[in-house]
Parts: sequence; structure tokens; C-alpha cells
Amino acid sequence: MPGLYSPQSQAGVQSFYDAPTKGPKVDPRFIIAAILIFTAAVLIVDHIAFA
Repeated sequence: MPGLYSPQSQAGVQSFYDAPTKGPKVDPRFIIAAILIFTAAVLIVDHIAFA
């Protein structure tokens, strides 16, 4: 269907995702480690509380 895709709209999406953010820079390894530690803590508390 003509008119559904235009290079201008694609360029707008690209510039949106390339825009710099002002949020904190966090190492992805830290996030993975935090998730694993949190999961382990929840499993340990669950095991202790319902043993």
C-alpha cells in the first residue's frame, strides 16, 4: 500500500533512539548481578519461611 512507509518517518525513529539521555550510566553486568542476587535472596527467604 503506498504511503505507509516513508524514509522521513524512519529517520525520525532512528534519531529518537540515538538521542542522548540524561539518565545514569549503569554497567549491564551490574544489572545482571543485581537480578541474580535478588532472585537468590527471594528463593532463600521463600525456602526459610515456608520450610
